[in-house]
Amino acid sequence: MAGAEVRMASGSGRWIVFTTVLGSGMALLDSTVVNVALPHIGEDLGADLAVLQWTVNAYMLTLAGLILLGGSLGDRYGRRRVFVVGVVWFALASLLCGLAPNAGVLIAARALQGVGGALLTPGSLALIQASFHPDDRARAVGLWSGFGGVGAAVGPFVGGWLVDGPGWRWVFLLNVPLAALCVPVALRHVPESRDETARGRFDVLGAVLGAAALGLVTYALIDGVWWPGVVGALVGAGFVVVERRRGESAMMPPSIFRSRLFTAVNLVTLCVYAAFGGFFFLAVIQLQVVSGYSALAAGTALLPTTVLMLLLSARSGELGERIGPRVPLTVGPLLCAAGMLLMTRAGEDAAYVRDVLPALVVLGLGMTALVAPLTATVLASVDVSRAGLASGINNAAARAAGLVAVAALPLLTGMGPEAYRSATEFDATFDRAMAICAGVLVAGAVLAWTTMRTPEAPGCHPECRTHCGVTSPPLDPGAP
Repeated sequence: MAGAEVRMASGSGRWIVFTTVLGSGMALLDSTVVNVALPHIGEDLGADLAVLQWTVNAYMLTLAGLILLGGSLGDRYGRRRVFVVGVVWFALASLLCGLAPNAGVLIAARALQGVGGALLTPGSLALIQASFHPDDRARAVGLWSGFGGVGAAVGPFVGGWLVDGPGWRWVFLLNVPLAALCVPVALRHVPESRDETARGRFDVLGAVLGAAALGLVTYALIDGVWWPGVVGALVGAGFVVVERRRGESAMMPPSIFRSRLFTAVNLVTLCVYAAFGGFFFLAVIQLQVVSGYSALAAGTALLPTTVLMLLLSARSGELGERIGPRVPLTVGPLLCAAGMLLMTRAGEDAAYVRDVLPALVVLGLGMTALVAPLTATVLASVDVSRAGLASGINNAAARAAGLVAVAALPLLTGMGPEAYRSATEFDATFDRAMAICAGVLVAGAVLAWTTMRTPEAPGCHPECRTHCGVTSPPLDPGAP
């Protein structure tokens, strides 16, 4: 595999981290930067809450539905090649978002953005796993996770600055110059890699069924209509049947879930990112609509999470490598749950230092504790040759969880179509939403504690020794 011995301290190593962070950061940034602009988008386009939900979820839908296919394409045709195609696609779709004349075009363009994100996101992490020397992978993944998390967290600040300045359309147009920087650096400095054993046809049917199931369930939750949800559940069952029958040629081959660690960490991912998706969708609206913040002030308010991720994520990745995933993936979600409950203090006339800052510091510490170890554990639980696939499945789980949370929370909390125009109504439903998110995080912590074991097992394979913590790991880390 080309470039598999690059060291972190080398110039090539630094360029690889820079490029992959910049590319995946665009997708992560866009998943949060748009949230702070939602009230202004709704006002400018005359949209209700359902349109704002679709503005977020159209992107998440295609991203979650196609990200597995994107990982497989990278493994087959070259991870750098597919990554670059994804960056270019994402930039063009962002340009269309920025020029959209109405809500329908904006939602369609957001869906196209998700396609680009599905190509570049798994490729960025797989490039790190395939390029770096095994001794440097944990630190590289920690840096990728930390700076990527910073991209997601700094999104509301950047979005607020743009919305209050040149306008919400620049939230999307910003991606064009970032892509113009990312592509030539990737082509010049990032080594190509692929899975030389990959064969067979691509599972297009699986991708279509997976995206359709997510889309139907999302439609049912946003519009409050039951029958699309039933159809979506049936389509989802068909997806499972198709994947089982296709075996190793499937988009989501069943054999990868024979790793108990891989299965467990993806279940934890579902819990954690459902809560994150709900929080970042609602928090910046809460600060603007209820607490009276400007878009810039609302975005700036979330900066403590950015600072903590920037300062501590690499060390968190190294700590997770030494002690195993159990403690970080238990403590992290519990801290995040506490932060979200504290956020219910951010009501009308909330004082930032007293009511908002403590919640964000606790939330940031929780995110720092869990993000890098979670990512490293996903990759350590499978063979390096399946890095793209593992990354794709984990990203799909994260995006699907956020997608469902954004669709379901307004329904579960009784948030009406015009709720974001009423401070009193939104405040009451926001508090209920934070309680639900905290409960989901606690469930994730319990799951991590009960399914992952910290002590190193005797005779563990070198590829999984530092992360797995499984009682009797096999020589093949992808086997049961």
